[in-house]
Amino acid sequence: MSTGADPSDRDGWGFPFEEPLRSAFPALHDAQRAWLSQIDSLRAPDRKTHELIRLACVVILRNPPGIRRHARLAAEVGATWEEVLGAIMLTVPGFGLLPAVEAIPHARAGVDAARPVETD
Repeated sequence: MSTGADPSDRDGWGFPFEEPLRSAFPALHDAQRAWLSQIDSLRAPDRKTHELIRLACVVILRNPPGIRRHARLAAEVGATWEEVLGAIMLTVPGFGLLPAVEAIPHARAGVDAARPVETD
């Protein structure tokens, strides 16, 4: 794992809440994973826009692991650092400057941890 990697990707769990949820409520965990995979399979908006929207949502929630994760995923599907910053700054009018400013280093770590974009 690289230094800037999303810690929630450890041990095969996509999110930090998954292991305790799976231990306590396996059927609920399985249902939630199935539901989330359906959201991930939406064909519109395109994948980059999808990740930038989810990034804005986790900035609003002030969720650093989510910020790293969605910044990384956005970069892996072609988002530039400027697009990641733009998505973060779009949260300012409704939610204030502080959550956006706090999100920037987490987003940078996510972008830095991204695998290179594959080109054909």
